[in-house]
Amino acid sequence: MTPPHFPVLRAPAPGCARHQPAAACSITGSIAQFSHDQADQCGTIIIKALRKTPMNPHPQLIALIPSRNEADRITAAIAALHHQTRPPDRIVVVTNNCTDSDGTREAARDAGVWVLDIPACEGKKAGALNHALDQVLPGLDDADLVLVQDADTVLAREFLATAQGAMRRRVGAVGGVFYGEPGGGLLGQLQRMEYQRYAWEIGRSGGKAVVLSGTATLFRVGVLRQVKAARIAGRIGGGTSYYSLASLTEDDECTKAVKTLGYKPMSPAACTVTTEVMSSLTALWHQRLRWQRGALENLRDYGLTRVTAPYWAKQIMMGLGALALLVYLLFVILELVLIGSMTVSPFWTAIGALFVVEKTVSVRKAGWRSVVLAALLVPELLYDMFQHAVYFRSLYDAARRREERWIAT
Repeated sequence: MTPPHFPVLRAPAPGCARHQPAAACSITGSIAQFSHDQADQCGTIIIKALRKTPMNPHPQLIALIPSRNEADRITAAIAALHHQTRPPDRIVVVTNNCTDSDGTREAARDAGVWVLDIPACEGKKAGALNHALDQVLPGLDDADLVLVQDADTVLAREFLATAQGAMRRRVGAVGGVFYGEPGGGLLGQLQRMEYQRYAWEIGRSGGKAVVLSGTATLFRVGVLRQVKAARIAGRIGGGTSYYSLASLTEDDECTKAVKTLGYKPMSPAACTVTTEVMSSLTALWHQRLRWQRGALENLRDYGLTRVTAPYWAKQIMMGLGALALLVYLLFVILELVLIGSMTVSPFWTAIGALFVVEKTVSVRKAGWRSVVLAALLVPELLYDMFQHAVYFRSLYDAARRREERWIAT
């Protein structure tokens, strides 16, 4: 039996290298050549494919998966989308700047989805998404939906159905509640505990999204169009497209853009995803440095507004907490050096006990290993100190306006 053919669309994007070999575009699986000036034919093919028919008047849902060298993970991400209780009407993998000899592209195509291949695209993930959205959105109505998902992420089976159901009038986007995948040893376990607490906090807030996670977020098409229009009009910064190319954390920046326009982002408890954890301290350092530096830069760009005030407060409290821990440890060291022992205070012992209880209760759904590790306290204390080092380094770099660097993890 001959396997089905799925299209591979290649076209240079705005901001991409202008002198590429002839672009390729196909709706049958064979590659048809055309010149650079005809590259917009790819967009025309996508628009025609997405156009509604009288037999399908309901909102369409299109999934975009930006991918770079993800041949070993893209298949699982696509399979989870195919098995959704409300599967996407079309899945498009957006390969950009790949150096894996077409491994990602072919893996996606073999999994039964469209591939939009963008060679030498500037702006990395954000640039690729901007180009893909320019190709896809003209074929969609404002009420239609676009899922943006990382290639290393697997969605829970009810994700899309729950997210679409949560799209009430002022909810412009629904982000995923992410959990860490198995593996990674002690470091991986600490990250899973951190993600579990983040999910716990979102649940306590009634599903209000702090960040529209880049792991997976469902957008209303009309909201994406408003974001781009607001950038062009100068109401919000970040360039002239959907995602900001200047931000290290395009998902955090886009969250602030959506909120600034008056929309309410949500993260329902059922919208869970499983994503990669860093298996080495070096990879974790670069990941968290990018996240923290991006958050600080986004706040600097947006300034102090009604939308950003809670984010500013969180950053200040994070800094105060880090300083408080540092001062506490210094006092303990001084007491041990000067007195030779620690004074036990019933009051502070009780406060510490409550702290341990909160730590263990907040990770109980992550399993007994997490509860035991939280009760030991010391491993998480060291992990917190690592996070504090990231915070102060990010603050130092931002204050000196050192050049931002994006390092793949």
